[in-house]
Amino acid sequence: MGQQVLGVLMSCPSCTSGNQAEFATEMNVHLSSLENVDKATVLLFSNLVVCLDCGFSRFTMPKAELAKLGTGDAPIETFRPIEY
Repeated sequence: MGQQVLGVLMSCPSCTSGNQAEFATEMNVHLSSLENVDKATVLLFSNLVVCLDCGFSRFTMPKAELAKLGTGDAPIETFRPIEY
C-alpha cells in the first residue's frame, strides 16, 4: 500500500515499493562545508515520506523557505544555551 496523494497511488521513485510512511519532521536546512558555517539556516517543519524498504526519502519545501535559501536572505538566529 503506497502513499495516497489526491487519490493517486504513488510508489517509491527509487525501488517502486508501495511500503512508505509519512512522518512529521523538524529540519534545519543549511549549506554544507566549513566555508558556509557562518551562513544562515532555514528552520523547516514539513512532512517526510520514507520508503520503508530502501530508505529513499522526500519532502516538499514551502515556497517562502525555498526563497530564503535561494537568495541567502534566511534570518541569522542567535542561539543561546538553555538555562536551568
